[in-house]
This record gives sequence, structure tokens and C-alpha cells, in this order.
Amino acid sequence: MRDRSTYTTPLPTQWVGPIAFRGSIVDGEISAPLATYEKPLWPSTARGAIVSRRSGGINVTLVDERMTRSLAFRATDGASAIAAWNAIQTRQDEVATVVSSTSRFARLIDLNRQFAGNLLFVRLECATGDASGHNMVTKAAEAVQNWILSEYPELAYASISGNMCTDKKTSAVNGLLGRGKYVVADMLIPKRIVERVLHSSADKIVRLNYEKNYVGSTIAGSLRTANAHFANMLLGFYLATGQDAANIIEASQSMVHCEDRDGDLYFSCTFPNLIVGSVGAGKDIPEIQENLEKMGCQDERAPGDNARRLAGICAGVVLCGELSLLAAQTNPGELVRTHMELER
Repeated sequence: MRDRSTYTTPLPTQWVGPIAFRGSIVDGEISAPLATYEKPLWPSTARGAIVSRRSGGINVTLVDERMTRSLAFRATDGASAIAAWNAIQTRQDEVATVVSSTSRFARLIDLNRQFAGNLLFVRLECATGDASGHNMVTKAAEAVQNWILSEYPELAYASISGNMCTDKKTSAVNGLLGRGKYVVADMLIPKRIVERVLHSSADKIVRLNYEKNYVGSTIAGSLRTANAHFANMLLGFYLATGQDAANIIEASQSMVHCEDRDGDLYFSCTFPNLIVGSVGAGKDIPEIQENLEKMGCQDERAPGDNARRLAGICAGVVLCGELSLLAAQTNPGELVRTHMELER
């Protein structure tokens, strides 16, 4: 039996919202929990939630979803590694059968490969239902690896996880090929709401986003990242909903795009690697279970729909917090003043 005493130190948690959503992934007004020691995060995200309610809601669109694991094999030389891959890819249906035999929810979506001399890296991309899928895909990957080694004796084991996954590390491959939920959250904010609630303007926010998130990130050497503080909301939401918090590394490799539309503000957040699940490790903690239930992410739905809903809520929470901070930074002194007032 699991020792519940390990969960006796609660993190400071508050619910923010309600946040207004519209669309097929999540619709209606929903509050969300944030677990954090950074107190200004709650009222700041709540301000973004007010904007969502007064602007018709945040639209969340799912582009794609998959979880990955990369196998690493060693051959005697590059030619042998390439020949083995050429043979493996012609038998993708057999690989799919191996994957599906390991779980009733695991399903192979695609295989990708890279070479480094005599090393072959095979990246499995799988559907995983309502789970984020780390363990599910690792189990499937081990079965595929054993099958490949038995079918292709010219290959030798190098690693069950060859870092081309890429799990909990900064990379380009996840944004290009996908890992987790690929989600776009956007909203059109009327000029009067930008002025009255955010105390800013569309022009100021668009300019700041360009100069800070794009130019600043570029000269810093950021990789596929153009945002102010996605990681803050992601970590708070992950901790409050039982996610693997280290996955904020991939999830925060995301970007803001916004436009001034005759004074109205189009504001969007795009997440190529949003890794969340409504079942799996961490979800059996009573407080976590209650949080998921309150957000409607434990309802009777088709496999995968609860996780998609959770991803949509997460994206909306991040958008609210990002919008509020960027608006604050268009006004000299506002950021420091609010932090001093709330954290001292």
C-alpha cells in the first residue's frame, strides 16, 4: 500500500476564475487550481480570467496529440544501421501490433529515425488515451525494442530512451514532430476591455510581445520559445492536477502571437508540447482527484476526451496569466509595485 504520509505537506493552492471558454475541446466558464509560492500569480491570472469573460471566451483548438519514446541501437557501421532501418520501416504494421499488445489504449501513430554514424535512433509516437503516457509508451517501446533485436541481430541494444523523445529537455524535435498535446488558445479582446481591465492598449502589448518575447528571446538564444512566463502557470497547474512537473520544460517551449486589429487585441498562445493526463501517476491523491473532478476532467467520456479537456483548461490558464503580465509590463513600475505589495 502506498504511504500517504508522503503527501502531508500541501502546497499553497488557490482557484482562479472562472475562465470563459468556447469551442469543442472545452466550453463554458470553468475555474482552475494553481499551486504556487508566487502569490501574485493568483490575482494576475484572475485578471486574465476577467478579460476572458468580458471578451466572449478563449477558443481552444487541438492540432495533434502523441506521446513519444526513442530507442537507441548500435550497429557495426552506418551502412548496417541504415539498412536495418529501411527494413524496419517496411514492417510498421507489425510494429503497431507489438505496441497495441502492451496496452488497451496504446496505439502507434508513426515512427521517425535519425542516424549518428553506426547509431540508429527510432522515435515511437503513440496515442495514449487519457494518460499523459510516459510509462505506457516506455512499456510499448521496450516491447518494440525486443522485437527489433530479435528480428535484426545486426543491431545491439544502446538505450531504451535515446534522448530523441525528447523527455524533460529543451529540444527542437518536439516542436517539429510533436510530444503531448499540440494546442492553440486564442481570443479577440475588445479595445475597451484592453483599456479598462488591462490598463493598456493593443499597440503597446503587440510591441512589447515583439520586443521582449521575440527579439529578447532571440538574442538570448532561446529555442522555439517566445513567451514571458508560461512556466509559472504551467507549474502551478501541473502541481495542482497531478502532472509530472518536469514536463514544463517541453511545455514552456511555446509562443505568444498577437495582433492590433483597429484597437482590438487578438491574443494567442500556441503549445506544441503540452503534456497532461487525467489518469495515471499522481491522480489517486485525494486532493488531486477532487481538483480534476471539479473541472469536469473525470467524467464519463470517450477515451482521451478528459485529457483533451484538461489540456484546454491548462492552455486557457496560461493565456490568462501571460496576457496579464504582458499588460503589466507595458506600464513602467506596475510589475515591481504589485510584487512588493503581495509578496512582502
